[in-house]
Amino acid sequence: MNKKIIISEERMKILLERLCLLFMERHERPEEVAVIALQPRGLPFGKAWIHVLSKFCHNLLPDFGYLDITFHRDDYRKREELTTPSDTHIPFLVENRPILLLDDVLYTGRTVRAGLDAILSYGRPASVELMVLVERRFSRELPIEANYVGERVDALSSQKVRVLWEPHPRVILFNQNET
Repeated sequence: MNKKIIISEERMKILLERLCLLFMERHERPEEVAVIALQPRGLPFGKAWIHVLSKFCHNLLPDFGYLDITFHRDDYRKREELTTPSDTHIPFLVENRPILLLDDVLYTGRTVRAGLDAILSYGRPASVELMVLVERRFSRELPIEANYVGERVDALSSQKVRVLWEPHPRVILFNQNET
């Protein structure tokens, strides 16, 4: 298997801190923003990001939740295998609140579109921003752009970008036919 580490553990720490600082630069009162991680892969990123943010914000952390988008995906009925949804936990009101949506990799934009649809099931936010750890360039199928990007990478359509958190955080690039 030909896997290449494109973001190391040390680089990941730097990216998480930079994303926190960019967020705080735009939001003087971070506690007014609600953060929602997209299940399943956005949740580990969201937890890591909130942990780093807590070092900067102390007691003024945003509310944090996570959202399953399974039944909002445009390919939901096209899958051959039975789809099992992930958990959703949104312990705050979404209505008229600024929302920060988090996902690990922005690729075609379809996951984010499903996330936007799913959020509307909980109310109409005042605004929605998008933060991603990795943005794959040149592969967008929908006009979706992240407000905060950790790292932009170029990858062939035959390659996958995967964020791994165990045993240590890193991002790898590998050919799609390899697992």
